[in-house]
Amino acid sequence: MSKQAASMTFHAANADDTAAFIALRGKTRQNAISKERLAEVGITADSWAQMMRSGNLPGQICHSDGQLAGYCFGERTTGEIIVLALLPAFEGLGLGKTLLELVMAELRAQGHERLFLGCSSDPASRSYGFYRYLGWTATGEMDQYGDEVLEYLFSGGE
Repeated sequence: MSKQAASMTFHAANADDTAAFIALRGKTRQNAISKERLAEVGITADSWAQMMRSGNLPGQICHSDGQLAGYCFGERTTGEIIVLALLPAFEGLGLGKTLLELVMAELRAQGHERLFLGCSSDPASRSYGFYRYLGWTATGEMDQYGDEVLEYLFSGGE
């Protein structure tokens, strides 16, 4: 597939599309999580939609020529980036960075000066270098899933 995308659109996620978000999550290159595994930890299309409708889970999505290419969601009350997922064919185009920046801006507008997320501590993982390159730093903590907790601190001038 060409690295040139004909038509990329970014917009706020819609709670009616959570089944598509769950399907995409199982197709990512690294850290793919199946619909069944998500359900085991309490994440279903219905529970995801409910969190979105409550206003606690803002998200941004990207479509390429009408196909869902990726998404990012954050937790409004805590400032946690919950998930950033892309289909493998859309890696390396800057979509992940754009999606992350959109959600970060939304959480900052809610008053967060510090954001955090769980990330693989394996330097071979794509996410390991991705977040660090964008200014996220390790806190020295691990989350309940065994992932390293990274944080992003907004500077006063941003």
